[in-house]
This record gives sequence, C-alpha cells and structure tokens, in this order.
Amino acid sequence: MTLLNNRILLSCFIMASACPAMLAQRCKVSYYSSSQSVVVEAYISDAVDVQPEFPGGDNAMMRFINRERRYPRQAYDSRIEGRVLCGFIVHPNGSISDIEVVRGVEESIDREAVRIIRSMPSWKAGTISGAPVPVYLILPIPFRL
Repeated sequence: MTLLNNRILLSCFIMASACPAMLAQRCKVSYYSSSQSVVVEAYISDAVDVQPEFPGGDNAMMRFINRERRYPRQAYDSRIEGRVLCGFIVHPNGSISDIEVVRGVEESIDREAVRIIRSMPSWKAGTISGAPVPVYLILPIPFRL
C-alpha cells in the first residue's frame, strides 16, 4: 500500500511540474469581497510565473511608503509601533482592490496602512504563461518611531 501511495504522490508531482498552469489552478483563493459584494478569485503570489510589481520595483515601493506614511497622532503619542500586514489583489490591468488588514497593530495604524495601499499607483500585473491574471498579495507596512 505504501508503494502505491508513493507512486500516486510521484505522479501528482510530475503532473504539477510538467504543467505549471495546472498547479496555478489549484492555488487560487476565493473570498467574499467587501467592496464588490461578490466572490473574488485570484492566484496566490507563489502560483504565478511573474509576480506583480510596483512601478520601479521594491526600492521605489519602499520610497513611496516612506513618503506617504503619516503616523497617527494617538499612536505616536502612545509610542505604538509595529508592522501591519495588508492583503490585496492586483488585477490584470494593474489596479488594486479588496484591501484588508490580515494582521493589525492598532486601529489608527491599520487605517493608515490601508490608506497608503489605496493611494498606490497601478502595478505591473502578475502573469501566467504570459497572460495577466489577478494575484493576491500580502504586503507588510512598517511603523517605527
């Protein structure tokens, strides 16, 4: 029986490595969109051939975040620090939607992280086999005093 299980696992591995599109199909996430009142399907970032990219790359994104970030007064006065993890979808046209706080720090800081992402310019879309696809990303937004 173990030999049969090993063969099944091996054949699944071979199929997944031979056909990345099949693997990507199994790596879609679906969730209820609070902004559109529909179920949104997107690929997780590891399932695409080319990752979505902020215009100018990661360094440009960090400069954008640092330039846009406004530390909330109450959090600043209370000396609250942390990293907000925000999830969002980069659509095939590069637009961003369905921004959510995956792991927050404090309410005012969480709102500021969402505001920063909402104000981002359009990204370069992620692709599978050269075709742009919606991709779900999680981005940390740091808040340090």
